[in-house]
Amino acid sequence: MTDFDTVIRSGRTVTPDGVVPAAVGIRDGRIEAVAGPGVRWSAREEVDLGGTALLPGAVDLGTGVHDPDAGLGDSYRAAGAAALRGGVTTLVVSPAPARPAVVRADDLQAHRRAAAGARVSLYFLGGVAPGSGPLDLADLRAAGAVAFQCSLSDGGAPDMAALDDSRLRKAMAELAALDAVLLVHAEDARELGAPAVSAEQRPPRAERRGLERVISAARSVGTRTHVAPFTAAECAALLSAAGSIGVGLSAQTCPHYLCLPAELLDPRSPAHACRPPVRTDANRKALWSALLEPGSAITSVSSGHLPAHGLHTLEWSLPALWTAARRRGADLDLLSRWTARAPAELLGLAGKGRIAPGCDADLVAFSPERPVPVPRVDPSPYAGRALVGEVGTVWVSGMPASSGVRVPPHGRA
Repeated sequence: MTDFDTVIRSGRTVTPDGVVPAAVGIRDGRIEAVAGPGVRWSAREEVDLGGTALLPGAVDLGTGVHDPDAGLGDSYRAAGAAALRGGVTTLVVSPAPARPAVVRADDLQAHRRAAAGARVSLYFLGGVAPGSGPLDLADLRAAGAVAFQCSLSDGGAPDMAALDDSRLRKAMAELAALDAVLLVHAEDARELGAPAVSAEQRPPRAERRGLERVISAARSVGTRTHVAPFTAAECAALLSAAGSIGVGLSAQTCPHYLCLPAELLDPRSPAHACRPPVRTDANRKALWSALLEPGSAITSVSSGHLPAHGLHTLEWSLPALWTAARRRGADLDLLSRWTARAPAELLGLAGKGRIAPGCDADLVAFSPERPVPVPRVDPSPYAGRALVGEVGTVWVSGMPASSGVRVPPHGRA
């Protein structure tokens, strides 16, 4: 009789206790044991990664999935394939932009049916629109929404309109009663220029004003709130100060805000479509400082994948983030904290984001020193860049789901 279905050994296993040599025993899709690398276990299959690192699969929070040029089912299959190529094993899907936007329980069920062909774990955010009432939010929660998302401007456009202060407070009160987290796109619509398509028309003060609105509302009703995405480094002190007045506020950013200075963007780069925009090199450096600050309120980093706006980032986010992070002295433990453990903990996904007994066996073989050239014709903002950190085999619930084989977007041959 075998002890496990699979045993994976790695000299660099990222566990909650740090990066250590370890053997990981998997049975029925879950991690049953983690022990020293020399432990003798019997298994149907043994994988020895040697010096290749073993990471928990990334949990991508607020992923845009729907591609307007593809059906909803094809969009989910394409997003799932791109996620696996990028070491992402769990998608927490944004409610909008999408057709339909996930603002009713029936919408969530439509997305769940369409997502059946994706090969990753999927969770859904419920959308909070101006017309959302208490029953809509409660029904979404009962249907499986793990958290909720709203925008103070065009973050969900054209499928989910912005909230004013009155509706924001009401929604926060209703979500506090449901013990649900609210993600907020915090650019204030009143501070955006017209048309709001360039960095000049989306200044940092739009994030500052929106953040002030979020803090005021959350302070009055006590809702746990996560600003996503956070880009304006000048607002980092305001974000951190919220905790000192009892506001449960955190934030996430995206690798393109940490890696791509606006001054060096090609005029044709899809990064110009980012909302908020990619900002200056000075802002990028200050954003890194805020992220690396001990006890930072910027707790998670997710891809910002948004095909509806031409942003295809899932495949390259992990190596892009690692390329920049390692230059600043960050290690694999910190990388996994930002991309896996923190988003899972925020949403209460107890089985995700960690290599520990009882967790789902969502795992990634990662070669942190291996060069990864991005093709010049790639549709991502990282086209033509020389990155470091190659994603190898990816396991979802203990089953090999990818071997690092890259295919064209949307599965086209």
